[in-house]
Amino acid sequence: MTDLQKRSLLRFAALTAVASAALVGCGKKEEAAPAPSPAPLASAPAPAPKPEPLNIAFAYVGPVGDGGWTFAHDNGRKALEAEFGDKIKTSFVENVPESADAERVLRDLAGQGNKLIFGTTFGYMEPMLKVAADNKGVKFEHATGYKQADNMRTYDSRTYEGAYMAGVIAGKMTKSNTLGVVASIPIPEVIRNINSFTLGAQSSNPKVKTKVVWVNGWFDPPKETEAATSLINGGADVLFQNTDSPAVLKTAEAKGKRAFGWDSDMTAYGPKAHLASAVINWGPYYIKATKEALAGTWAGGGHSWWGVKEGAIDLVSIAEDVPAETKARVQEVKKGLADGSFAIWKGPILDNTGKVQVAKDTVADDKFLSGLSFFVKGVEGKVPGSK
Repeated sequence: MTDLQKRSLLRFAALTAVASAALVGCGKKEEAAPAPSPAPLASAPAPAPKPEPLNIAFAYVGPVGDGGWTFAHDNGRKALEAEFGDKIKTSFVENVPESADAERVLRDLAGQGNKLIFGTTFGYMEPMLKVAADNKGVKFEHATGYKQADNMRTYDSRTYEGAYMAGVIAGKMTKSNTLGVVASIPIPEVIRNINSFTLGAQSSNPKVKTKVVWVNGWFDPPKETEAATSLINGGADVLFQNTDSPAVLKTAEAKGKRAFGWDSDMTAYGPKAHLASAVINWGPYYIKATKEALAGTWAGGGHSWWGVKEGAIDLVSIAEDVPAETKARVQEVKKGLADGSFAIWKGPILDNTGKVQVAKDTVADDKFLSGLSFFVKGVEGKVPGSK
């Protein structure tokens, strides 16, 4: 082999080695295929939207601070808020007169999106009927009225039960045997309370007589004060009222006489004069009506009349100097009204002309009680407007 051949062979071998080394240096180790990315987790379903609260409005005839009628209704409104929380939203308009203004206010409340509206005085009846007819999607509730519609119903409390229990105490506590009543407006509701107060008083003292002074309004403290003063000057030493302010009790306190609170506990307005307070608890009815509205079971066209039995009426804060036997009698009456074993309007009951209005052993029904237009025996004078 010539030198040239040897050099050629060595060059070939060297090139072969270099090529092999290059292949080894550039080669890659086989890698495992990357793991597939995990499938994205399914997103949780979006929470259902929170239902809008039921908007509820109240129209009040007086101020919420009247200490009586409107104060009691507003306590009922607050009971709603405590019961239902953010399921409802309440509002109110106070000092709404029983006039054309009532219709304007009720229309405005409906226009604001309120779906349940309570009108809390007798004089709102006709305005509410008109507004209800034009707002079929709104539910209307009218206190103390008697006219209904498909989307309007009425409710009331048996205030005469509280009046009767107050009368039981009044008959025992009077020294002059003359009782005085400051009366608001001569409608059956008020006449029924005057008569029931007198019947209660006669049950503990047959000698009593009742004088009445009308103020022709629900909330008018100056007129109520004037009327109370007139009754005291006429010999009354125990006063009762069917008006909304504590003016009667305040007057009795100032003049050293006794009196009752009405619709709410008025003890603080005349602690020395105060004998007891006949109160209304509107909360149970307002809660019932709202539950029905929320559940879609509310129905118009009906009437509810609740009393002691339903927890709507009570006589509270009886004075310490009321005799124990009289307090016990009040409790007996209360129990009897609750279980149905006692009826206030059970005959014989005569009017103050001597005519029998409820026959012996007969119990007057609600229709009779709803249309009273006479005074019972023992009440002086005539009902304004009666024949």
